[in-house]
Amino acid sequence: MRRRQRGVAVVTALLLTTLAVTIVASLFWQQQVQVRSMENQRLQLQTRWIVRGALDLSRLVLYQDHLDSQLVTQAGGIWAMPLEETRLDDYIERERAEAENFNATLSGKMIDAQSRYNLANLALNGKPKPEEVTVFERLLTNLRLDPSLAQAVAKLVADAQSVQPPQQGGQPPPPSVPAKVISLLRVEDLLAVSGFTPKTIEQLRDFVIILPVRGTKLNVNTVPAELMSAMIDKLSVSEAAAMVNARKRVYYRDTQTFLSSSQLTAASLKPMVDYDVKSSYFLAYSRVRLDRAALDTQSLLERAGNGITTVVWIREN
Repeated sequence: MRRRQRGVAVVTALLLTTLAVTIVASLFWQQQVQVRSMENQRLQLQTRWIVRGALDLSRLVLYQDHLDSQLVTQAGGIWAMPLEETRLDDYIERERAEAENFNATLSGKMIDAQSRYNLANLALNGKPKPEEVTVFERLLTNLRLDPSLAQAVAKLVADAQSVQPPQQGGQPPPPSVPAKVISLLRVEDLLAVSGFTPKTIEQLRDFVIILPVRGTKLNVNTVPAELMSAMIDKLSVSEAAAMVNARKRVYYRDTQTFLSSSQLTAASLKPMVDYDVKSSYFLAYSRVRLDRAALDTQSLLERAGNGITTVVWIREN
């Protein structure tokens, strides 16, 4: 009987020990998960602050560009110089924790948003603008895409503009007004238009944009050859490419200088839409790597006439 009691006591002790070890291990595992979660949140917060710092740098660069040349935005300006991947720990003085791996890098670039066609220009007051639709059709043709897609996009933009705001008191719009119309906020929204595919979007991504205002002008100092050809009737892509190569040496200081280029004067060609030699909107891309955290962002910056730049929106990729 005593041997049996001793055996039961030993088994009970082993079970209790196993249970205690399991509980302690579970507690340690939960604590480790919470610690790792807090570390990830800290890293993500730090990456967002680094992005904010990068945006401040971009705003400073755009302001300096405004001081250097207030009347012209050229492709070779200081704003167009990319920021290669740079280690931040070489510039930040901080105390390092024991065994900490502070591997932080930042890279980025800026693009003239007015070097891309603003799809918001396709319609005005709820009606498509024929000259703008023609330019978009020519751009699609130059990119070897279906030009008939331009009419569908213009109708989408026009329908979104024609939607009336709700009446006072939160009343819904009249029955004659569509209850919901998809508006364009980013290039990917074109997938709502029949005929657009992800492959089409990728081909078009570097040539179009949706800006928050209508009536923006294309900058002839920064537009690519395909868009240069699209905005000028009877101008071939090869002739537009020659103009793009020529402006690398001498940029257009004003609109009259642009009209005086040999490719235009030889055949008396003129742009079909408004254009300018200065830009107000810019896209800023940044990539932050901090230890195991990573953040890619795209931001739209607006530069006012006095050179002060504001952030319109920030999108995380």
